[in-house]
Amino acid sequence: MRRAFFIVGGAWCATVRRLAAALPAFVLLAGCLAGGNDRPPPPRQDAGRPFGYRAPPSAQTRACLGDLSRDGIRYSPVPDQNFGGGCAIAGAVSLLDIGVPVTGLGAMRCGLARAFGGWVRYAVAPAAYQILGSNLVRVETYGTYACRAVIGNAAAANRLSGHAVANAVDVAAFVLADGRRVTVARDWRSASEQMRAFWRAIHASACKRFGTVLSPDYNPAHRDHLHLEDDAAGFCR
Repeated sequence: MRRAFFIVGGAWCATVRRLAAALPAFVLLAGCLAGGNDRPPPPRQDAGRPFGYRAPPSAQTRACLGDLSRDGIRYSPVPDQNFGGGCAIAGAVSLLDIGVPVTGLGAMRCGLARAFGGWVRYAVAPAAYQILGSNLVRVETYGTYACRAVIGNAAAANRLSGHAVANAVDVAAFVLADGRRVTVARDWRSASEQMRAFWRAIHASACKRFGTVLSPDYNPAHRDHLHLEDDAAGFCR
């Protein structure tokens, strides 16, 4: 039998050729053409996901993350999580550095983080220096995410707070380089005109940057903090 030459790979086809005298030629052809490929098999497509996997961010979130990076704000993405009952975290970050230390922060929706970082850097810090005469060295908050309903408003008691979707932050105090700790609870209605001017300035700026701003002027539940929420409500008190 005359030996035919084929460009094939793999030890299996070499073995088949040595058996050529004992097998019909068409069997050899079928076997080598079908199985004589020494390319590695395609990678296995695992149906599972690694622990901590989260869906790619939306276009809106990607644009927001780009804004944070462009502004020099350091952050870490937070995996999306659904806690049930309408409470969830999606498109959120953990702020690492906005220029001054901030206490109490947890996960924040990216849009809230962007507005908060801009407010602290371009409103609170300048107002502290220009009005109170000292540099801002720390911001203190009561936190961001909390799975709960609106508080202090009986008409909205069954409605989830912006905190339930990591879209609100409660600011309690500012610490200055000269050692002063300026708090909402004590200083919002200060006898000092200088101090009241500081609060007016940062409150007015917050109302331009956030959709909802609630202060001690809104209700007793906000007597000790400013509630800042990144929505489109246009509500400022």
